Amino acid sequence: MIIAGEASGDMHGASLISEIKKIDPDVEFYGIGGDRMISAGMNAQYHIKKMAFLGFIEVIRHLPFIKKVQNNLIDKVKSENINTIVLIDYPGFNLDIAKKLKKMNRRIIYYISPQVWAWGKGRIKKIKNIVDKMIVVFPFEEKLYRENGVDAVYVGHPIVEQINNHNYLSKEELYNKLGLEKGKEILLIMPGSRKHEIKKLFLPALDAASNLARDFNLQVVVACAENIDTTLFNNLVESESYHLVSGYNYDLMKHSLIGIIKSGTSTLEAGILQLPFVVIYSTNTITYFLGKMLVKIKNIAMANIILGETVIEELIQNDVNRIKIYDACKKLLADRTNYENIKTRLGEIKNMIGSSGASKRTAELILAELNEAK
Repeated sequence: MIIAGEASGDMHGASLISEIKKIDPDVEFYGIGGDRMISAGMNAQYHIKKMAFLGFIEVIRHLPFIKKVQNNLIDKVKSENINTIVLIDYPGFNLDIAKKLKKMNRRIIYYISPQVWAWGKGRIKKIKNIVDKMIVVFPFEEKLYRENGVDAVYVGHPIVEQINNHNYLSKEELYNKLGLEKGKEILLIMPGSRKHEIKKLFLPALDAASNLARDFNLQVVVACAENIDTTLFNNLVESESYHLVSGYNYDLMKHSLIGIIKSGTSTLEAGILQLPFVVIYSTNTITYFLGKMLVKIKNIAMANIILGETVIEELIQNDVNRIKIYDACKKLLADRTNYENIKTRLGEIKNMIGSSGASKRTAELILAELNEAK
C-alpha cells in the first residue's frame, strides 16, 4: 500500500511505482494517489482530489471523512493481506494511520519525511515508535533521525530527477503551444493545488501581477494544478488579463522571468530551475497562529531553508496583498544586479540536494523490505 495525499506526492509516488515495476513487475499497489500513480499501476481506493485539505481547522471540518478513509484503507490492508505500507509525505494523515497500522504489526516505510526539523524534535519520538524505515530526501535529515535512534536512509531528492528527465519545450515552442505573446516575458503565478489556497491567494496575486505586467511589459500566466478544475479560477474572476495553463509547470518555470509562488514543493522546483520569485502563503487565522507557536524555523520557502538564509522574499498571512506582492516583485525586476545574484544563489540548490536516481534507490530499499517481510 502506498499513501500520498498531494500533487507532489502523486508525482513522486508514480516514479516510485514505475521503478519498482521495472525490478519486479508482479508487485501490486493499493492506496491513495492521483492520476499519475493510477497510470503507473496503482489500484487507488481514493483519489488525491478528495484529500486536499490543510491546516488544523480544515482537518477538524473533515474528521468524519478522514476516519472513513482510514477505516477503508485498514479494511483493504486486511482483505489483501498487505504487510508493507509506504507513506509519502502528507504527515497529518499518514502519521495517524501509521500508528493504527503499526498496532496491526504492519511494516511502515516513510518516504519523504515530515519536516520534523521545522516542527521540533518531539515528533521524532512518535516516529521512532511507528516507522520501521525513514527514507529521506535531504542529507541533514538522515543525521537528525539517526542521532535520535530512527533507521533513516538518505536517497537524494526525487525532484532532481523529475527536473533532469523532463523533456523541455524551447521558449518558442512553449509560446506557440500556449498562444503567448512573443514580445513579452512571462510573469508566472502558481497559487497552489488546494481549492482553499487558491481562493485566498489568487486574487491578490493576480491584482499585483496585472499591475506588474502593465509597468514592465509582461504577460501573466497562471499555472493550474492538474487536480484543480479550471472553472474555479473563472468563478473567482472573469478576466482576459491572464493565460490559464495546466500541465506545463517545468517549462513555464524554465522560461518565465519571475514568479509569484505559493509556499510548497513548487518553491523548491522553481529554485532548482533558477527562477527568481516571491513566496506567498495564507491560511485560516487560527491555523496560522497555532502553526506559528509550533514551527521552530524562520523561513517557510524550501529554497530559503536549504540555502540557510532569506534569499527569496516571503509574504505571509496579512502581507499577502497586491501592494506588498507588487513591491516585492518590483524590487527584483527593477534591479538587474540583484536579480542575477538571486539566480546565482538559487543555482546552488541543485548541488546541495543530490543527483538523479532517488526513485530507483528508494524502489530498491522498499523491495528489500518487501522481501524481508515475506
